[in-house]
Amino acid sequence: MAQPTAPGAGRPRQPSLSQLRAFAAVAEHLHFREAAAEIGMSQPALSGAVSALEDALGVQLLERTTRKVLLSPAGERVAARARTVMEAVGDLMEEAEAARAPFTGVLRLGVIPTVAPYLLPTVLKLVHGRYPDLDLQVHEEQTASLLDGLAHGRLDLLLLAVPLGVAGVTELPLFDEDFVLVAPKEHWLGGRGDIPREALRELDLLLLDEGHCLRDQALDICREAGREEGAAVTTSAAGLSTLVQLVAGGMGVTLLPRTALRVETGRSEELTTGYFDDPAPSRRIALAMRTGAARQREFEEFAQALRTALRPLPVRIVD
Repeated sequence: MAQPTAPGAGRPRQPSLSQLRAFAAVAEHLHFREAAAEIGMSQPALSGAVSALEDALGVQLLERTTRKVLLSPAGERVAARARTVMEAVGDLMEEAEAARAPFTGVLRLGVIPTVAPYLLPTVLKLVHGRYPDLDLQVHEEQTASLLDGLAHGRLDLLLLAVPLGVAGVTELPLFDEDFVLVAPKEHWLGGRGDIPREALRELDLLLLDEGHCLRDQALDICREAGREEGAAVTTSAAGLSTLVQLVAGGMGVTLLPRTALRVETGRSEELTTGYFDDPAPSRRIALAMRTGAARQREFEEFAQALRTALRPLPVRIVD
């Protein structure tokens, strides 16, 4: 006569969060040393946690060789689930932190490079003066990387150009700012407000490298002005400072947002600036958060405080 099976016998044991965290890190890096460094765990402890997870689940998750680490087919599937679990745990911790006290703990703010140097002084002054218990951590990255970080919980709030048109992201508009034409000093650009957009059809335009949203905005403005699609842009730069220096060297003209104008053009006496006819081309800057974020009310209050702090800048606040 067969013996009765004990309830739960043969089922995988429930893994611990530390085991899932260790495996998720290894699955991302496919390297034990890099994974251990990321989560602050020793390599032996990390290896032990992954082995314990394999024992608990009853499947082999990794294929270990002397040269590299590979995910097994089961490992691929479990890795996706592990990331989902860790993101959910992060949301849980965020919810608890937000419920405990607003404007405390860590706030991971992502900022695009064409905003960071010009707005961060105002942001930091606001945080230090009004929210002294807030641990602000700033990450400067391009838009695509910021949105990925927001979606996966690596970042909490973004400061960037909109509209984004991304599902699951809520925008909190801050201000609109005009673009200004910057040219070598020998160019005559007319008086303030004298430049028609059509002037952009023939000028040698210098742009940022691909991946910067400001590059796409400048190209959109040129297309609206009637510049031929695919008109040659022979030179590009990784940042606005380099771009302006190329202009000062006589290589062409460029478009700068008003908030960057004083900082970037003040470094050279070989530049002149011109302003467009109304309505001038412009961009909108906003905070962006995950839709339904646990700290939504906190972020909305922060956006309103930031609008007030930004009023002295040459921008049009969006209330």
